[in-house]
Amino acid sequence: MFTDFLRERTRDLHARAEQSGVIHDVLRGKATRYSYALLLRNLLPAYEKMEAGLDQYRRAPGVRMIARRELYRVPALESDLQTLYGFAWAGSLPLLPEGEDYSGHVAAAARDGGTRLIGHAYTRYFGDLSGGPILKQLLARKLGLESRERSFYDFPHIADGEVFKRGYRKALDQAAQEIQDVDAIVAEAISAFEHNIAVSEAVQRAAADHH
Repeated sequence: MFTDFLRERTRDLHARAEQSGVIHDVLRGKATRYSYALLLRNLLPAYEKMEAGLDQYRRAPGVRMIARRELYRVPALESDLQTLYGFAWAGSLPLLPEGEDYSGHVAAAARDGGTRLIGHAYTRYFGDLSGGPILKQLLARKLGLESRERSFYDFPHIADGEVFKRGYRKALDQAAQEIQDVDAIVAEAISAFEHNIAVSEAVQRAAADHH
């Protein structure tokens, strides 16, 4: 199955992502409120480009299988940033070059029918669904974040995360059958992991300089 192939091709990068930068800090309980907010601020533009592209091509071959609005994270990210850092978060939290690069890359992937966005959706949404519950608990326990500050990991329109993930894997497998260039999807999934690692490491450096 295509999702099995994707998982195998990105396995090492997935492991690296968990051990890199501010994500590693969160998992070890060493992140700060600032570093976590800065991470969200630098992920938001990539999500904006991805979800705008998925909406634009939501009836196109391949994309139509995976453009699910119940997964969209932009409203939750904006809500968390406002709750964590106030209405002026956009001026208080810098968009780092790595965050700009990530969003620019996703914007480029959204062109020409949007099929390359499938690789980005795979990387981001499965990460949010699978790793999100762990991060949500750690952020509550280690940083004392309230529920309303962790809505990024809430999916109120998904009743059962495991059931949804199984269905979404099938949808990705079907999407791969509808398009010709599946290699481009694999390349984008790999690139998405690489950009996420770059953002996470940049946020860790910037947060260290902030103190």
